[in-house]
Amino acid sequence: MLDLEGKHILITGGTGSFGNAFVRHVLDHFEPERLIILSRDELKQAEMKNTFSPDEYPCLRYFIGNIREKNRLHRAFANVDIVVHAAALKRV
Repeated sequence: MLDLEGKHILITGGTGSFGNAFVRHVLDHFEPERLIILSRDELKQAEMKNTFSPDEYPCLRYFIGNIREKNRLHRAFANVDIVVHAAALKRV
């Protein structure tokens, strides 16, 4: 099992179903230095903040961005130890 203690972790697509489950797992089992949730969906980020409040979990950072935006993605990757890529494009 990967040790996430004290790590700087970025999760792309962090407000999706996998992202939410991953965030819950990390917060329940580890104490990361930073857990950055990158998502292009401001509404889902606002909803997620109600569940995972930065006041309650000071390691959390919410970052608006799209994985297609190279400059924004480079900024999100700054000083990150581990990237979990959960962003996906879906057509229904």
